Amino acid sequence: MKALHNFLSSHKHLYKILILLPLLIWFKYLEVSVEPVFLMHSTLDDKIPFLKFFILPYLIWFPYIAFGLIYTGIHCAKDFNRLLLFLGAGMTIAYLIYSVFPNAQDLRPVITQQDMLSRTIAFIYTTDTPTNVCPSIHVINSIAVDSALRRSKAFSKIKYGKPASLVLTILICLSTMFIKQHSILDVAYGILTAGVLYLMIYIIPETKIMLTLKQSLSLRLRGAGDHES
Repeated sequence: MKALHNFLSSHKHLYKILILLPLLIWFKYLEVSVEPVFLMHSTLDDKIPFLKFFILPYLIWFPYIAFGLIYTGIHCAKDFNRLLLFLGAGMTIAYLIYSVFPNAQDLRPVITQQDMLSRTIAFIYTTDTPTNVCPSIHVINSIAVDSALRRSKAFSKIKYGKPASLVLTILICLSTMFIKQHSILDVAYGILTAGVLYLMIYIIPETKIMLTLKQSLSLRLRGAGDHES
């Protein structure tokens, strides 16, 4: 317990993860209160086969998100904060869309097989409603974690770490369509949402203009502090 206390004392930024709890509660509220109006269905969805073994990368999404938060939280507070911002902003945008554009999908097949993969998918179907699907949170959050890991100096030192993360992210995004949890439209809008957030969180703040503005603001604040003293 003392070791855990010491660890948390030196990594206080990890407490910020509690910010995600209200978002999870918000999602649960939407699940039981919002009545779907719009059906997410493309003709391309009918051409995408149902492949039950894609339930494996779909489920890996859960530990993958946890790994991203823990890894960045341990190695770099800045990486952790940007990942948490990406996740929080992505979910907030998605939930706002679910609220004003209540949507659902009708792609799920009837599961009759009794093998482990089929039974697992059937269980997922019973615990996760086919509503609030566009944009896909699975897609947004996967891209968020991959972005954070690829930007992490510590993770860059892991051999094949970046390629493995990218492949896993792609497989997770594909899995949402192959097990009929999401329409290709949900995935496309999830990628679009994540792309916009990536630009805002990682690219724009590092442009010359933004760096110059930050430097100018820092000098002004420093000058104001020196003047007051």
